Amino acid sequence: MKDFLKMTGAAIVGFLIVSVISWIFIFAIIGSLASLGQQQPVMPRSAVLRIDLSTVSLGEQTREIDPLSAIQGNTAACIGILDAIRAIEAAAADPAIQYIYLKPDMVTGGMAEIEELRKALTEFRMSGKPVISYIENPTNAGYYLASASDKVYMTPHAGGVNMLTGLSSQMIFLKDILDKLGVNVQLIRHGKYKSAGEMFIRNSPSEENLTQNRELVESIWNSWSEEIAAGRNITVGEFNDAVDNLELNFPQDYVDCGLVDELLTQDELKNKLASYSGVTDFSDVSQIGISDYALLKVVPNYKASKKVAVIYAEGDIVDGSGNNGVAADRFASIISDVRQDESVKAVVFRVNSPGGSALAAEKIRDEISLLAAEKPVVASFGDYAASGGYWISAGCERIFTNRSTLTGSIGVFSMIPDFSGTLDKIANVNITSVNSSDHADMYSGFRPLSDNEIRYMQASVENIYDRFTGIVSEGRSITKEYVDSIAQGRVWSGADAAGLGLADTEGSIMDALRYAVSYTDESGIADLSQWQIVEYPKPLTTLETIMQAFESSSVSVFGDTPFSEVEKTFRHLDMERQGTVYARMPYELIIR
Repeated sequence: MKDFLKMTGAAIVGFLIVSVISWIFIFAIIGSLASLGQQQPVMPRSAVLRIDLSTVSLGEQTREIDPLSAIQGNTAACIGILDAIRAIEAAAADPAIQYIYLKPDMVTGGMAEIEELRKALTEFRMSGKPVISYIENPTNAGYYLASASDKVYMTPHAGGVNMLTGLSSQMIFLKDILDKLGVNVQLIRHGKYKSAGEMFIRNSPSEENLTQNRELVESIWNSWSEEIAAGRNITVGEFNDAVDNLELNFPQDYVDCGLVDELLTQDELKNKLASYSGVTDFSDVSQIGISDYALLKVVPNYKASKKVAVIYAEGDIVDGSGNNGVAADRFASIISDVRQDESVKAVVFRVNSPGGSALAAEKIRDEISLLAAEKPVVASFGDYAASGGYWISAGCERIFTNRSTLTGSIGVFSMIPDFSGTLDKIANVNITSVNSSDHADMYSGFRPLSDNEIRYMQASVENIYDRFTGIVSEGRSITKEYVDSIAQGRVWSGADAAGLGLADTEGSIMDALRYAVSYTDESGIADLSQWQIVEYPKPLTTLETIMQAFESSSVSVFGDTPFSEVEKTFRHLDMERQGTVYARMPYELIIR
């Protein structure tokens, strides 16, 4: 017995020692990362604003360096698009900033964020200061940004990967392999374009799904092509011909097609930048990164008596109060707090969500309605404002959308997998259900639904679709019949949505802010300098991010690949609550 106690005591002591060492290691990491953020940048008397998108990523909100990525050597900062725009606006009026030097290679960010950054660069040029770009590895998104510049330079050295080849969307269909595995996915939906779940029940796209994907990709590419062509003083036809005919292979090809002004080596580039700065030696060129500049210049106006709140609804709409995604109870509480804060006079509801749980969306919409009854609420659409993302924002005073936003997807579905074939034919497992009622096991996944059960679920889907179209009809002041004609689960680009009445106007988050402020001012003047901008929810700190990572087991198996969309679809569905009705768009686009 004594030996047993000794062994147990030793095990406990060993466990405690390991735990203490682990926490010391964790806090050491936190301390080292925190020290990165404590270094206050210094503003030179005269400087170039450097936007190097290989070292800073674009996001909805500015966030601290991801500690887990930093451990692996990735210390790229994430700057929120509103902070980036405000920093560029400040630079335009700042006599200390001479020009912007843009390195668009390896840009990471959503379509709307990239579009809004480009717009800010274009407006910066109106100050008379130039934007200078340098490209080494051209991509669709990178060149789209560079085309807003006064001058576009490129390395003369071939060997970089040319990805300026147009936009593409891949659809994956799993019916054949699921049939072999004995899995029968039962999809109940309303909307002929509501293709969420279609990958599990078909081996090729429906005509409606193919049509909406084709027109969506073409709409976004047409918007980008028009802006690129205008920025380079060529026709859209000339640009698309160069892309379609694979004329953009080597650096000189870009010069010949009018997309690049000159080929420069690194040394030649330094000389060019020095000349723009009015000095003879590049070592005399002072630069400040956009994250550091934003830290210095984009600060709250604590003296302002009036506040305008920006509420970021980013991610999947889910039930509960967790920190991941747009959790209904957490966001309902945030919106309620904003409503009760008398110093907040206007609200911008920034939506960047492909949707999710219909019940969760309804909870958030209820709170937005209460808020809108007391204060003006203006919606700003990010990369996605689709399905549930549209549900929660349809009743806003005014909707601003980016041209590349994916929106609409006004439709609902429920999906029940039946694994009885897998268990019987492959796993050789037999299941016997003991039920209190005739349909007690209908959501078990161990048998197919009966016709009556499918009709039962279809009635629920139809009821929620009717509710959805009614919300849109009321919020947008259009008839339910018209809503139904453009709904049916179809996804639209922001450019199309504005023409259909699903949005009021094209514009960035800054445009939405100015409108919200001017709407509350009797003079109608949008003077943001007299307002304090407050953002909700507050981004997680480094410590909170680490703690959440330890608690989360949501690790991607496929990474950033087309197959990750299959994984996301399964992960976003609450398999513990079979029969849940979802208002979620069928896919997400990754732009490179």
